[in-house]
Amino acid sequence: MLVVSLMRLGEEEERLKALFPEVEFEFYKHPSYLPDTSKANMDVLLSYHADIDRAFIKEARNLKWIMWYATGVNALPLECLKENHIALTNAKGVHAQQLTEFLFAYLLDDYKALKETYAEQLNKIYNHKRTTPTIADQTIMFLGTGKIPQSAARIAQQFGMTTIGLNTTGHKADGFHETYLLKDKFKYYHQADIIVNVLPETEKTKYLLTSEDFKQMQPHTLFINLGRGTIVREKVLVDALKNSEIRKAYLDVFETEPLSPHSELYHLENVVLTSHISGNGNHNKTQATEIFIQNLQHFLNKGTLIENIVDLNKGY
Repeated sequence: MLVVSLMRLGEEEERLKALFPEVEFEFYKHPSYLPDTSKANMDVLLSYHADIDRAFIKEARNLKWIMWYATGVNALPLECLKENHIALTNAKGVHAQQLTEFLFAYLLDDYKALKETYAEQLNKIYNHKRTTPTIADQTIMFLGTGKIPQSAARIAQQFGMTTIGLNTTGHKADGFHETYLLKDKFKYYHQADIIVNVLPETEKTKYLLTSEDFKQMQPHTLFINLGRGTIVREKVLVDALKNSEIRKAYLDVFETEPLSPHSELYHLENVVLTSHISGNGNHNKTQATEIFIQNLQHFLNKGTLIENIVDLNKGY
């Protein structure tokens, strides 16, 4: 069996070779370095590159399984994978710690007025009378209830927050006081002080939030997007912020990335932007490799996969 990685994995490379001496591994820095013979003969592919398109898949004639070293798989030609009976697993859950930390960094930055206090520092103002609101009595709503929002919701409960989750079936999920159907979102927006998007990009979630969604939210709502920027058109979000339909937004993802330097978002006072960094972590590749190892062991022994299997029909 030939396993090809289109990224270098550092110490994990020797670990994989030691754990699976019967498997042939090849590691490349980038898809452009992959020899045609290896592309044609590989059984398993490790990657997260946009180069893995329909043409690439057609040339990988022996490919049986892709381990995607990211959570979102929307960049992959899913229909092509279905047509060629190629299994797909991803790194779902690996980014939960990082995204949860960023979420609460955003929340506390806002609620504890850290930018305002820093401005006072710069101006040598000693304002010991400043009082800030607590998040303890706030209701936080998550669009999506997968591993990442479950992790964040559990922390939110430790802060004394009420947690609401919206998902496609309304099923219960760990960390949530209440869960409802995503399609009924207009019924529940009024309950939320904070709304966090963590949905993946699929045909059903692309531009899911319209101008009417923001009109249905409370004017004091804080909107945070850690999922995919294509959940909402940039103009819709800009208008919602300019018209004070929501109070403020923290955005790590955008409709078009990288965000254009001409974007109106840069000129709004009630938005904070980060450059799609909330999932970045020093240990992501190690954790994703651990998921791959569990699956490869089962794949070699039973011919099946057991963890983080992507439903190619749903796109997650």
